Amino acid sequence: MEKIIDGELLNIPEHVAIIMDGNGRWAKKRLMPRNFGHKAGAKVVEQMCEDAYNLGVKYLTVYAFSTENWKRSVEEVTGIMNLLRNYLIDCIERASKNNMRVRVIGDRTALAPDIVDKINELETITSKYDGLNFTIALNYGGRDELRRAVSNIANKVKAGELEPDVIDEELIASHLDTAGIPDPDLLIRTSGELRLSNYLIWQLAYTEFYFTDVLWPDFTVEDLKEAIRYFNGRERRYGGVK
Repeated sequence: MEKIIDGELLNIPEHVAIIMDGNGRWAKKRLMPRNFGHKAGAKVVEQMCEDAYNLGVKYLTVYAFSTENWKRSVEEVTGIMNLLRNYLIDCIERASKNNMRVRVIGDRTALAPDIVDKINELETITSKYDGLNFTIALNYGGRDELRRAVSNIANKVKAGELEPDVIDEELIASHLDTAGIPDPDLLIRTSGELRLSNYLIWQLAYTEFYFTDVLWPDFTVEDLKEAIRYFNGRERRYGGVK
């Protein structure tokens, strides 16, 4: 979709994925605990949902907590989970107000039962909304997602529900957490890190990558616009030649 942004005609990516990095460093610069940064980062997520939708983005997926993040201190993990509890409750009201559909991807088995209940409630209530499609990657890892998908397919083959020779990319994609969601057009990673950190490793095969030194709590709509301008400078060939 094309849209005029600040007087410039831009092609808006349908799906933007974000690795929200730098919360801890942002807090450290202010001599505050890491969870202070996570709280500030959560506020930016709220604003970014609104900004992205206003710019014409249809799908927004954020990396909230990875399968590796359990290795952090008990204090930090506990703080993140408590922040998540409050966020999920507030998100129901915001999503209803903004016509936003919310989905959560990742392995829920390691999450506390009350958090899983809140996720299920949020997904059920917002499933009818047709505004921004907002996806939260929670206890998510790209390799773990593929492992679970392969295990699911293997069990179907074992049960006689599938023949091995029908397994193709489309079938694999349909067994991923992101089934029904188009692959990201643009990946944004904040804080200057230049790696995927096990995020959407199947889905990002042909995605354009944008890296910025801006720490996530400082990320604004102007930074999002700059990422979109960068996206417009890329030529997407999908392995072909133009």
